[in-house]
Amino acid sequence: MAAALGGMVPRQLPACRETARIRPDGRPTAAFREQLRRIPSWRNLGSVVWLYVQTGAVLWATVAWGPWSWPITFVLMGRAFAQFASLMHEAAHRLLFTDKRANDLVGRWLLGFPTFTSTDAYRRVHMAHHRDEFGPDEPDIPLYIGYPIAPDSFRRKLVRDATGRTGIKLMKGLLSNARSKDPRVRHTFWKIMAVQAVLLVAAVAVGHWWLYPLFWLAPYLTAWRVINRLRSVAEHGGMQRSPDRRESTHTVRQHLVARFLLVPYRIGWHLAHHVDAGVPFRHLPMLHEALREAGYVDDTIEYASYPAIWRALRTAPAAA
Repeated sequence: MAAALGGMVPRQLPACRETARIRPDGRPTAAFREQLRRIPSWRNLGSVVWLYVQTGAVLWATVAWGPWSWPITFVLMGRAFAQFASLMHEAAHRLLFTDKRANDLVGRWLLGFPTFTSTDAYRRVHMAHHRDEFGPDEPDIPLYIGYPIAPDSFRRKLVRDATGRTGIKLMKGLLSNARSKDPRVRHTFWKIMAVQAVLLVAAVAVGHWWLYPLFWLAPYLTAWRVINRLRSVAEHGGMQRSPDRRESTHTVRQHLVARFLLVPYRIGWHLAHHVDAGVPFRHLPMLHEALREAGYVDDTIEYASYPAIWRALRTAPAAA
């Protein structure tokens, strides 16, 4: 497996110089770090509320405008899952609210469980990812190995995602938790199912039961899986274990369309997130700007766009 890693690591890294905000190793100085790590709890609460308002508005418009709007709704609901996952990721880092109980309550019941996710289980494996990217406990190695890959291989992966095969496989894994020997896993599973039941009952109550299977469950199994893969491989595809985060994490220039559909809530500034995983999402652009100012990041290692990195990820010859 080790031989399948590192195919996308930059051949040469730019030199980082010490600045008032960044140390020579790329980490923020103490004063700058303190500024970056302040959690804007009220603004984050507004983001959670606005996420629910947006999602409700999309579903209302679907009913009001009829079948012609359904393809648009499908894409937008895939985006909604990306939004839920991004804010749940923030809660998993305990960066959503300064109050830990509120952080975990919202992270579980309003962000994780609606999207078929145990926030606590995600936190455990995700912290392993941050402790040692590509180390022995890395949970997402299967997503990242082998790049760059042949274009037809890349296409097959996306087809599996888009047609629901990946999503159904993951759903079967979730459903198997009902019989887990671990009572915590079983209890969390039934909490997730209870929230899904509430969503279904809500759809029935408004007179449109089909909203749940067609525009909640189906986008989760398909559109969201495509978005998740495209984002994930753009974060770590083909990288390797290294003390230098620039060899384990890609950096991609952020554009409006990508931020809307693929990487909401500033999660696209992913190298900055790995440089300091305690920085709330609203402050990641500030950290990224400081890293560029120090030379830790420059145009030689930052991809110009997501299409640019996807092209690089699928440039291996067909015989690879």
